[in-house]
Amino acid sequence: MTERLDPAKVALVVFDMLECYRPRIEQAGALKPIRDLIGHCRRHRVPICYARADHRPDGADANRTLTDTDEGFTPWGPEGQRFGFAHPPESMAVLAEFAPQPGDYDVPKHRWSAFHQTHLDLSLRSRGVDTIALVGGSTHVGIASTAFAARDLDYQVIVVSDGLTGHERQRHFFIEHVFPRMCRVRTVDQVVAALDAGAA
Repeated sequence: MTERLDPAKVALVVFDMLECYRPRIEQAGALKPIRDLIGHCRRHRVPICYARADHRPDGADANRTLTDTDEGFTPWGPEGQRFGFAHPPESMAVLAEFAPQPGDYDVPKHRWSAFHQTHLDLSLRSRGVDTIALVGGSTHVGIASTAFAARDLDYQVIVVSDGLTGHERQRHFFIEHVFPRMCRVRTVDQVVAALDAGAA
């Protein structure tokens, strides 16, 4: 039996698909699957929400939580942990291939979760959305944080496995051992088929 998704109750959350992360996105092979899914969602009038990192250039709004390693899992050296987010403003734009349109939602975020102190929850509930499909990365950071937050807000969550980025080992661990317990894991083709079935 084909799974069904009512396009009127679904939103696509595209997480941190920014120019500064282009090499990682291309390496993960996520660019084309996400672009295809965005196109299909547009045909079904599914709202597209671009959650994107939004930080002051001087790092004054950076998270100050102490960690053992940097983002590459290398222990901090003798100089200690550094805070900040050193990317030029132009590199913080959503990838041109995803072509954000005026009716899309821009969701600037200051922490890992796309729901933390943003308008995302209000915007989705105002449209009657009860299901989010998540793509982007990094899987074990922003995607996981957003998925957990969405679950706690009682959304149905679909993590789109071939639309994820991040370290390969962590990505596969979450896809295989974490997300199936808390939500649904589907491919782009499966989400497309479910939207088509729900719209029929």
